[in-house]
Amino acid sequence: QVQLVESGGGLVQAGGSLRLSCAASGNILSISDMGWYRQAPGKQRELVATITRGGRTNYADSVKDRFTIARDNKKNTGYLQMNSLKPEDTAVYYCNAKVATIVSIILRYDDYWGQGTQVTVSS
Repeated sequence: QVQLVESGGGLVQAGGSLRLSCAASGNILSISDMGWYRQAPGKQRELVATITRGGRTNYADSVKDRFTIARDNKKNTGYLQMNSLKPEDTAVYYCNAKVATIVSIILRYDDYWGQGTQVTVSS
């Protein structure tokens, strides 16, 4: 069983910063890609940023130059540093990870999601 637990959300004024963390635990062999997604009320879940195990990153245009994704492979933890926050960044932020596990001697990769953390940016 693998769990992803996010933390670091909250209420912040426009222009402020927050740092989200995503800690993965359980029977983990390794984690390949990690990512952050968000979902605002009445909207579909959208990609915010992803990072490969080797550190290659990808960002949504709306957050480029403001958000930074990082990870610590030894700790199985991902991070999202969010600067210059805007009211339109308000959403529930979800962590995603592609996790390798061994189940009954079979290697498998599965997608896991965290429970989400609320980020609210006031104007």
